[in-house]
Amino acid sequence: MYSRIVGTGSYLPAKVVTNFDLAQRMDTSDVWIRERTGIERRHIIGDSESNVDMAEHAARAAVAAAGLEPGDIDLISYGTTTPDLVFPNCGCLLQARLGCRGAPAFSLEAACSGFMYALAMADKFVRSGDSKRALVVGSEVLSRITDQSDRSTAILFGDGAGAVVLTPSEQPGIISTHLHADGTYQNLLYCTGGPARGPAPGNMPAGNYVRMAGSEVFKLAVTLLGRIVDETLALNHLDRSAIDWLVPHQANLRIIQAVARKLGLPMERVIVTVQEHGNTSTASVPLALDVGVRDGRIKRGDLLLLEALGGGVTWGSALLRY
Repeated sequence: MYSRIVGTGSYLPAKVVTNFDLAQRMDTSDVWIRERTGIERRHIIGDSESNVDMAEHAARAAVAAAGLEPGDIDLISYGTTTPDLVFPNCGCLLQARLGCRGAPAFSLEAACSGFMYALAMADKFVRSGDSKRALVVGSEVLSRITDQSDRSTAILFGDGAGAVVLTPSEQPGIISTHLHADGTYQNLLYCTGGPARGPAPGNMPAGNYVRMAGSEVFKLAVTLLGRIVDETLALNHLDRSAIDWLVPHQANLRIIQAVARKLGLPMERVIVTVQEHGNTSTASVPLALDVGVRDGRIKRGDLLLLEALGGGVTWGSALLRY
């Protein structure tokens, strides 16, 4: 038994911040940002919006694309680094809105690899027979943990959500998933605070921000993502030419290009959306997948490789037949 993606969905907030907007308030320019990252704009959540608000939009779109009703979902696997609350977890909050009461609902945090981790967990539930209609979500509000005065991070991050629905299949859908972590790299990409660390209860400061050693993260990402590409292909006895589409984490265009070169794929066979929304962390892989499906590039039967790397560091991939 395999699990198969039968529906995709995504959501981006209405507010857009362009490179030209950023250049009005910090020492940067559109050309400087595009040359180094490929990013042209990012979407920023409204004051009255939340992580779960975005996830609900993406989830309902994915459920509808699957030909299901929200109440049909029997598992929610939700990746995020920026939850609405410490608890209840975002999976439970989303479940209440969808009306699929009683089904397992959980959130997990693996930074930008969160969707890959959430997808792998849901895949195992479906393969084991414990789930028939699993919802996998990646949703992120990075704008609220980004120091908007720090040029090295403010240009990168945006908000958004993406989702997929998995159902059982006798034919391969998700063929294999691969997850890794190495905590010795924790100081390369991290957030400066958390509820169990720092001042006494009731005195948590605002301004717990993302910090990143950019050039070191870039080099590590190229190395580890290249390694996991080889691992995924070797385990499945596949040549690089078998891959129809690379659907990568949308962090930086240069990293995406480096992984594509590793696969020997022309950029025409890579789904790239980073220019439209920047790095949306857990949301970026399902966002890109939804774009590729809905614009008709990704077709049933195509072989896809999904991959991501995030703080921790964590990294993961999935090989799947769409």
